[in-house]
Amino acid sequence: MSDKKDSKDVQQIKTFRNFGVIAHIDAGKTTFSERILYITGKSHKIGEVHEGAATMDYLEEERKRGITITSAATTCHWREHRMSLIDTPGHVDFTAEVERSLRVLDGAVGVFCAVAGVQPQSETVWRQANRYKVPRVAFVNKMDRTGADFYKAVQSMRTRLNANPVPLVMPIGKEKDFRGVVDLVNMRACVWSEDDAREMTVSEVPADLLDEAKKRREQMIEAVAECHDTVLEKFVEGEEVTIPEIMVAIRQGTLDLKITPVFCGSAFKDKGVQNVLDAIVDFLPSPLDVPPIEGTNPENDEKVVRELLPDQPFAGLVFKTISDPNGDLTFIRIYTGEMQQGEKYYNARTRRFERIGRLVRMHAAQREPIDIARAGDIVAAVGIKDSITGDTLSTRENPVIYEAMNFPDTVISMAIEPKSGGDRDKLSEVIGKLVREDPTFKARTDEQTGQMVISGMGELHLEVKCNMIMNDYKIGVTVGRPKVAYKMTLKGPKQVEARHIKQSGGSGQFAVARVKFSTDPEVEELQFIDAVKGGSVPREYIPAVEAGIEAAIKGGGRVGFPYCKIVAELYDGQSHDVDSSAMAFEAAGVLAFRLAAEGNSQLLEPIMKIEIEAPEEKTGDVIGDLSSRRGLVEEMISKPGGISAVTGKVPLAEMFQYSTTLRSLTQGRGTYSMEPASYEPVPPNIAEKVLAEYAKG
Repeated sequence: MSDKKDSKDVQQIKTFRNFGVIAHIDAGKTTFSERILYITGKSHKIGEVHEGAATMDYLEEERKRGITITSAATTCHWREHRMSLIDTPGHVDFTAEVERSLRVLDGAVGVFCAVAGVQPQSETVWRQANRYKVPRVAFVNKMDRTGADFYKAVQSMRTRLNANPVPLVMPIGKEKDFRGVVDLVNMRACVWSEDDAREMTVSEVPADLLDEAKKRREQMIEAVAECHDTVLEKFVEGEEVTIPEIMVAIRQGTLDLKITPVFCGSAFKDKGVQNVLDAIVDFLPSPLDVPPIEGTNPENDEKVVRELLPDQPFAGLVFKTISDPNGDLTFIRIYTGEMQQGEKYYNARTRRFERIGRLVRMHAAQREPIDIARAGDIVAAVGIKDSITGDTLSTRENPVIYEAMNFPDTVISMAIEPKSGGDRDKLSEVIGKLVREDPTFKARTDEQTGQMVISGMGELHLEVKCNMIMNDYKIGVTVGRPKVAYKMTLKGPKQVEARHIKQSGGSGQFAVARVKFSTDPEVEELQFIDAVKGGSVPREYIPAVEAGIEAAIKGGGRVGFPYCKIVAELYDGQSHDVDSSAMAFEAAGVLAFRLAAEGNSQLLEPIMKIEIEAPEEKTGDVIGDLSSRRGLVEEMISKPGGISAVTGKVPLAEMFQYSTTLRSLTQGRGTYSMEPASYEPVPPNIAEKVLAEYAKG
């Protein structure tokens, strides 16, 4: 490949922007995304969420509910830059969609409500973006609403997100009189036309705002100067910092995750969206600005680091699959090399090749066919059979595996049965498809009752899945009452000797394992420690003991709740030259954990972090009701408009159908959001009832 071709490719990739829109439910993400499509000319009319016509919310369930359930991808252009935009859900039940989108995106726009500021789900998505080191710009939306306060929203980003927000604009007017912004970088006023907010008048900063604008510009330069040595030097020396220097410092600070540039506007009225589009081009990274992604060669476990360029061997990460009557879609972020339609690519996890039937670029539900996709692209492929979310596709000659995403455990489950016996196989097939699509949706068959049990992240999550089964796949189903996903742990440390010795003619089975069991809140499921000295348990049998303990932990006790937070230290044992085997030591591992758990187990339940917003005069009723549900109130904050925000923790088991109760307590004016916080011990009297109920089946 010639240098000329190389540099042409590099120049092209520099104009790519892969970004997501992240926020709390109802902050206005989808409205903001719709305005981007309209302003960039991708769609010729605006799809409104409240009318059920949003382009990005294309599923029937999304349009009925007015919320985003699945992340939608689209491509548009602004200032000769190609933008791949993913609109993600804000509801905690669909957190997997945010997780997998952030894993493959280079940048993000965080949308915040000017009235509510940082809300609970904003914190969750911000933490996810921190984990994947995604540079962000922020947009404070709904500036024309009563109670809107730009600087209060910025302050809440500091305190609640531990972020370093740097406003690059200053609002002109507030609430219903909000009409424009002062661009602090260029020191000019941008006022939107009343008839069409895409039309903007740029003028001198009004005299009555000049002093405040100068002060705020000085604060902005001070904040961004710390991100760039040259600018810092000039700032400290008291020299004039030029506009290009300020822009370079802002970009550097954003890419290094030191600052978050903040803008404001009203997406619903088209105000301020252009400023954010400019910021995406100016400050968010191209695929080349992101550090090369590290992978592992599955053949020899060596680290693989490649420049994210088309002339490298091909590698791409599967981050989403969608079942579709016209052929299942597999979404792929291409990191290196090129992917061509009709070619075969290697999946190191399955050790199989996948043939690419068709390649398409997505615009929500519409598909634009393409022949070839290159480094930096986000595309969808038709024809992939066995690859699932988190798999890496590469070439057989240069195989690589990239780190997959982490998804939270499910917290709620319920039984599901087809109304007609003839639909049983069809239901199993559909649920299999849904499980493949959504890593936080699980299904299993209950061994005692033979029923199919589905599990998910919350009531809404399971309700949406059941509606899809009934409406999209036309299968009538009966569902049981939702049940909490309990877990178990050990009450205290215990030392055991597990003897698995059987003699029944011919070679026998002989394994003795001595194990110390304890608990550690930092351990998710099991931490296994090999402390065997002097070969009392031969090296080749130690993994078998661990496998046995792990199987017993996952299988749960007599009621089938899996155990967690377990530390197992194998410190001694015995073996027999003839009768010992891996199978015997695995059985000893199972027995060891059963002995440790006998009379030494306690039930754990999922505790949710909750934030409730309600009128101040109803706060007492809300707190009283929360206490009756074993809830613990941690903080109460007054918000504009006579609203109180109550935050605390509450067991999930007490929160079924809570939305109905909250509506009646607050005359329909209360709202709440929950997210999983931790697993904590269940009070003994309640644990007794739960265990008795589950033991009955």
